Amino acid sequence: MCTSLMVLTKKFCDCVRRVPEGHCAKCRSRIDGTVVTALGKTWHPSHFNCVHCDNELGTQNFFEKEGKPYCENDYHQLFSPRCNYCNQPIKDKCVTALDKTWHPEHFFCAHCGENFGEEGFHERYGKAYCRSDYFNMFAPRCSGCEEPIMENYISALGSQWHPQCFVCSECRVPFNGGSFFEHEGLPYCEIHYHSKRGSLCASCDKPITGRCITAMMKKYHPEHFICTTCLKPLNKGMFKEREDKPYCPQCYTKLP
Repeated sequence: MCTSLMVLTKKFCDCVRRVPEGHCAKCRSRIDGTVVTALGKTWHPSHFNCVHCDNELGTQNFFEKEGKPYCENDYHQLFSPRCNYCNQPIKDKCVTALDKTWHPEHFFCAHCGENFGEEGFHERYGKAYCRSDYFNMFAPRCSGCEEPIMENYISALGSQWHPQCFVCSECRVPFNGGSFFEHEGLPYCEIHYHSKRGSLCASCDKPITGRCITAMMKKYHPEHFICTTCLKPLNKGMFKEREDKPYCPQCYTKLP
């Protein structure tokens, strides 16, 4: 947040005297009574006036602009910056932000109305928002938890994710080395990817990435499709099945 503080400084009449001194800067007549000394000149008290409203300044506070005196109200109305919220002159501290000026109490979140703390503000479409509202309203949402993403994120599968939310959709374990497998738009580890696709070996529960044997509505690594009794390979396609277990013809005939 970029802010600046401005404090307007009032001027005072240098002195008021009751001794003859010079001539009035306005009427040019000699001053024999009370005298006002201001702006390097002397004036009758009734002639030291605001150049805008002509009210007597006397011993009141006044402001100077280009060598001319102004009452406090006219000076602020004519020359002070205006608050973008209330359009009133800013007479004391001023916040400068979004190329505009504001009373400090009028520079607040466009959504919740709270003043900004040490975290400052975030800008969107020319409006200022607190950190919480900005991220809730405008930040991308994590595809894992659907909460706003405020800092680092992972972009994958056409979505954004908190790093801690980008995990296997089945076992919820983070991906080692960043590698993952996609199934129906969701990320999976290798084991659960193959489990979803039905490509785990029914014998070793490991993924089948090459040749496989399909039997008894299951898939096997060729070297793992063996006879339940003698453990010889059945990869030549000749086997018998009993109680969902494969047997070679010889062992099958010996079953009770």
